[in-house]
Amino acid sequence: MLRYALLLAPSANRVYADAAARLARAELTVFAGSGVLDAAPVDAAVERIGGVEYLTFAVPEPGLGVRDLAHLANLSAAYALFERVGDDLLRPVPLHPLARYDSDLVTIPKYAGKTNEQFTRLLLNVTLLASASAPRMLDGPVVVLDPLCGRGTTLNQALMYGYDGIGVEHDGKDVDAYAAFLRTWLRRKRLKHTAETLPVRRDRRLVARRFEAVLAPSRDAHRSGATQRVTVLHTDTTRAREVLRPRCADVIVTDAPYGVAHGSRSDAGLSRSPLDLLTAAVPVWRELLRPGGALGLSWNTHVAPRAAAEAVLAGAGLRVLDGPGWRDLAHRVDQAIDRDVLVAVANDDSGAARPTPRGDLEPSAENG
Repeated sequence: MLRYALLLAPSANRVYADAAARLARAELTVFAGSGVLDAAPVDAAVERIGGVEYLTFAVPEPGLGVRDLAHLANLSAAYALFERVGDDLLRPVPLHPLARYDSDLVTIPKYAGKTNEQFTRLLLNVTLLASASAPRMLDGPVVVLDPLCGRGTTLNQALMYGYDGIGVEHDGKDVDAYAAFLRTWLRRKRLKHTAETLPVRRDRRLVARRFEAVLAPSRDAHRSGATQRVTVLHTDTTRAREVLRPRCADVIVTDAPYGVAHGSRSDAGLSRSPLDLLTAAVPVWRELLRPGGALGLSWNTHVAPRAAAEAVLAGAGLRVLDGPGWRDLAHRVDQAIDRDVLVAVANDDSGAARPTPRGDLEPSAENG
């Protein structure tokens, strides 16, 4: 067996940093069980080496191959990897994470209620690895849907990975803020792109506003058609099927309202528990998910117990994943928020998720 030590990235959020090593171990367990690695890590543990915290693990000889390293480079807390030589020597192992754009795409936006970008990456990773799209993690195509997208943290991480993103958000100010940020960022980076906001009508009735940007990391890529698309729809998430095609997303990744600074809105009004919203929305989201797709959900367990959230997903025909890794992602955010994660998969009758075609808008809904 060859032994490795992963140095964990520092987190700007002190409370999250306290849980980072334990979460990294759970995330590594998910990677190991996903089937994307030729050499699955074993004996993962959190150790202090020279007074610094590392995630250590072992793999069978000949060790991690090129593609294994390419996958593990995307662990949300990965900072540097070392092969352990003897008991007290560390040999650096190069890591090349998926990073199609500069990291400030995800680090610049700062606003109240923003989800920690390191956690956003973890949530996207474990959801993708649970889906039939896991073999396409490095190469795509993958479409990521965040049906409660806020100001687009998940969408920006999807772009960083080279994926397409779709967001749904009921707060028009958040949609406008995301559109303004992305336009400014694209211009400042001098990236070839198009970006526009249009009304979406159905039967001559306004049902949504649609912001869409098409971009590429270079002019050559844009010229060759190797572009990415991010779409944000200003509408209620429970009405997403009015404007989006069924089976338009490979994975759904979302962070539900915590019921502290923000509640969830339903027909009954504002609620501190997200369960009413999830009960109404998850069946709609299920229709947008491809066969073999996965849904990753995080929420505040102080306002909704895990068993109740599991019941909502199961009631919509999704199978909640359980066991090592999947049950180890709960962590404290602050005194009012303990966050947990559920990942559930859709039944795959076709054997594998199909590559995603462009064009997510429901045909009966038209820009106009």
